[in-house]
Amino acid sequence: MKVIKAEQIHDAVVDLVLKAARYLPEDVKTAIRVARNNETSESAKEVLGQLLENADLAKESGLPLCQDTGLGVFYVEIGSDVQIEGNITEIINNAMIEGYDKGLLRKSSCHPLTRKNTMDNSPAVIHYSHVAGDKLTIKHMAKGGGSENMSRCTMLTPAQGWEGIKEFVVRRMAEAGPNPCPPTIVGIGIGGTFDLAPALAKEALFRPLSAENPDPELAAMEQELLDEINQLGIGPMGLGGQTTCLGVKIAIQPCHIASLPLAINVQCHSSRIKEVTL
Repeated sequence: MKVIKAEQIHDAVVDLVLKAARYLPEDVKTAIRVARNNETSESAKEVLGQLLENADLAKESGLPLCQDTGLGVFYVEIGSDVQIEGNITEIINNAMIEGYDKGLLRKSSCHPLTRKNTMDNSPAVIHYSHVAGDKLTIKHMAKGGGSENMSRCTMLTPAQGWEGIKEFVVRRMAEAGPNPCPPTIVGIGIGGTFDLAPALAKEALFRPLSAENPDPELAAMEQELLDEINQLGIGPMGLGGQTTCLGVKIAIQPCHIASLPLAINVQCHSSRIKEVTL
């Protein structure tokens, strides 16, 4: 049995929060560079260049990539041969709070009705799964409000199938327009239940843009959706162009015979994700 101390987890999470806020993942930067080279719109090229410049400035200065430093979202995989010293939920939440304080990151968490700010960005949003092995993997996403507001969950009928899924996703992205700060990354959750589909969609956003879906059928569906979304012509920051979306990632689960749950979780160009394995 591998013992992981509370201090190890705490320090790792603080580090995740700070790095996610400041450093744009290399796969995202590469995708933006490729998009800029392929763009025919001068305004789109200019915006994509500014996004890369912004990423470089954030890395050099230690300032956040975006003023909306998001809510702290975590996906945690706990190995069956792992023993954690302490309450992992409390550890992650307290470390998230410290990370946001240490990085001078904006606190965006508030009561949904009174809108009173919690003042420390708590509570962290944490999803747990238990896996085989002696590792603890913590994935962190700083999720901004602009892109999150454009996300949707619906219950299609089984008869609607792939064509219904495609129609809903493309229509939603057309309706979203410039609001999620494109170019976006789109996570799609298909199946499961009403509550599971959005969790699948959000977790799908952790898959690197360069990583093709291991299921050839899903890989083809991702490419088809990406092509259709980019044909909308919304472009970087809504100023037109070929690059409305950098990638589509699909995750699926079996569902009830009478249902077809579908969730879309939209991510902005500033895909602030980081993970660690202890």
